[in-house]
Amino acid sequence: MMENITSLSGFAAPLQAFRPVTARPAAETARPVEAVGELTAEEQQQVQELKARDREVRAHEQAHKSAAGPYAGAISYEFQVGPDGKRYAIGGSVPIDTSPADSPEATIAKMQVVIEAALAPAEPSPQDRAVAQAAQSQLLAAQAELAAARAAERAGDGSDASDIAALTVEEALQNFAAQAYDFFNGVSAQNDNLEKLNIAV
Repeated sequence: MMENITSLSGFAAPLQAFRPVTARPAAETARPVEAVGELTAEEQQQVQELKARDREVRAHEQAHKSAAGPYAGAISYEFQVGPDGKRYAIGGSVPIDTSPADSPEATIAKMQVVIEAALAPAEPSPQDRAVAQAAQSQLLAAQAELAAARAAERAGDGSDASDIAALTVEEALQNFAAQAYDFFNGVSAQNDNLEKLNIAV
């Protein structure tokens, strides 16, 4: 089965989100560590911002990768060179396998991991939430497929197929409504928390 690889990306901010580094001659581009004290106040502030961004990006992407386990690929980063000549991560992504598994049961288990991985960071990005929502849809489809298969097995045992089918549909709808409510309620709560903390994503 061909894998469906999706990127979990929490930091798509353009490079201009940080003040551009003042152009310097090539010989001055990479400063030794001991020369950091020669930076202007503005450059020192930018270095601190880049360090904070670097820590945030790495923590965000590592949260995705750790939660995704075997379904995650290697983390990739976007870097920006600071006025101190060092590279800082300002963006990143983690590829994750979101393709259905070989059986409904396996797909359900896999999509649960994908959802957890997509929402693992403290501040999931819109792309992260989109991946989680798509995985939730696959999970519900697999649950419906599993319910239909079990209904067919019951019918084969001599049970009333029409009653079983009606019950299965009702159960599937109840599961869908409950899980959709839980999922979107969780996303709404995360958005509320971000607004309360006044954090710019």
